[in-house]
Formats: sequence, structure tokens, C-alpha cells
Amino acid sequence: MTPPDDLSRLQSVMSRTVKTHWKAFLFEGILLVVLGVAALILPPLASLAIAIFLGWMFLVSGIGGLIVTYWARSTPGFWWSLISAALAVLAGLLLLARPMQAVLTLTIVLGAYFLAEGVATIMYALEHRRELSSRWSWLLISGLVDIAISFMVITGLPSSAEWAIGILVGINLLFGGASLIGMALAARNSNT
Repeated sequence: MTPPDDLSRLQSVMSRTVKTHWKAFLFEGILLVVLGVAALILPPLASLAIAIFLGWMFLVSGIGGLIVTYWARSTPGFWWSLISAALAVLAGLLLLARPMQAVLTLTIVLGAYFLAEGVATIMYALEHRRELSSRWSWLLISGLVDIAISFMVITGLPSSAEWAIGILVGINLLFGGASLIGMALAARNSNT
């Protein structure tokens, strides 16, 4: 565990670093907000772009994995590494060959994720309630929102595939960008 003096020193260094580079954080925040608004305005295009991006990520990482596996072919686990890299290449090619079907599949996975996350968060909230924690109600609300999102996505299939990923990523980018902008402006105006 970090001693209080080290923690204080670390916080001071972080504050100075953020203040020194506040313009970079501001630029990144503005960029994320712009991308978030674009995703919210054109969610089908954002969903398609995300599927294509994931396809390229799998393809490039799989090819890299194949190269590294070939170089290290005498190490233990060669066949497992080869299979893993080949699967990544295959997943990437499938995502790139059929991006619209990939969007539908990713939306189903997203709906299942939100359902599982919602249930887990509600159970976590109920555990906190037993311990008389004051934050359990916020956790409960978060879990219920996750389940509501899951319900909207899953019951809206296949048409929800057009908007779900784009809207959710857009919201994430918007809030992430807004928080970076707030942090940058607070750092610019701080006295440390």
C-alpha cells in the first residue's frame, strides 16, 4: 500500500503534469466530443465504422501474432499461439468481408453484455445494502439502466443494430470528451 506522503507527492506530480499539458487534454476532449456528436448524429455510419475498425484490429493483430509465432516456433505452446493468431485473422477477415452482419452480431453481444452487467451490478448493489453502504442505491440504478439498455437493444433487433453501437459509443465519447475538457480547464485555472 502507498504511504500517505508518497500518495500526496504523486497527486502533486499528477496535478503539475496535467497543468503543464492542459492544452493537449483540451484538444483530446474537443476531438472526442466532436466524434461523439458525429456518432450520435449518424449512428448507423458509426456502427459500421466500429465494425470495420474492429475487423482491421483483429486482422493486424492476427498477422502480427502469426509472425511472432513463426519466429518463436520452438517455444512451448506454439500450436496454441498459432491457433489464436489464425482465429484473429479469420475474425478480422469475416468482420471486413461482411461488416453489416458484423454490426448485427456485435449488437447482440452488446445486448447480452449489458444484461449480464446489469444483473451483476444489481447483485453488487444488494451486497452493499446488506453492509449499510450509502452508495448501494446508485449501483442499483446503474444496474437497472444497464438492463433497460439491454432490453431496448435486444427487443429492437434487428433494427436496433443500426443505431445501438453508434449511439452508445457516441454517448461514451461525448461524456469522455466533456470530462477531459473539464479537467483541462480546471488544470489551466488551478494555482498549483
